[in-house]
Order: sequence, then structure tokens, then C-alpha cells
Amino acid sequence: MTSYGSYVLETFVTLLAVSALAFVLLYGARRIGIGKPTGGLALLGRLPLDSRRSVVLVKVAEQVFVVGVSEAGLTKLGEMPAKDLPPIPDLLGPPKQSFRSVLRGALGTTKPPKSEDKEPSP
Repeated sequence: MTSYGSYVLETFVTLLAVSALAFVLLYGARRIGIGKPTGGLALLGRLPLDSRRSVVLVKVAEQVFVVGVSEAGLTKLGEMPAKDLPPIPDLLGPPKQSFRSVLRGALGTTKPPKSEDKEPSP
């Protein structure tokens, strides 16, 4: 093998070794809990306004902050005690419909009964 070929092979093997080591370290760190949220800070909800702007609800201890997030930074929009906030399922509104039911409603079609699915036998 030429010196150029051995250099390429050595570089490739080194890249594989470093990638495998990084994978093992990151997997191990995740398994032991490094990077998991701790403390009295929690993200309760996020409402995207466009691709770079959103409004978030952040709970800090017993206080909930309404924060605007944009490319310019964070802006506090308001705050309230956590006890005044309705339960999270109530915040989300009614359950989401499936894409199939929304499409059927938009097209004005309904699912035919099961008896009409089969063709009549002669």
C-alpha cells in the first residue's frame, strides 16, 4: 500500500475510534443522568408564533412566568402564582383530531358504513 493509502486508512480508523468513543461517553452520561433537569425550574408550555418567535410558560418554584422568546433574546411578558394556573390538560384545549377526520370534514365526506364497504353478492 502506498504512503497516501496508509495515511487515508489511518485517518479513517482514527475517525471511527473517536466517533465510537464519543458515542459510548454520551450514552453512558445519559444513562447515569447527566443533563437531566433538576431543581425548581420547569417548562410548562410553548406557543410558536413563527419560525423564530414563541411564547413560553416557565414555572420557577411557585411562580409562573410568561416569557417571549425571539432572536433578540428573552422578554418577560407577565407572571402569576402557580396556584392560579389551570391544570395543564385544560391549557391544551380539546383533544386534537386526527388528520383523517380533519381531511374528511374539509372534503365534506364521511366514512361509509361497513355494510356498504362490500359489494353485494350475486
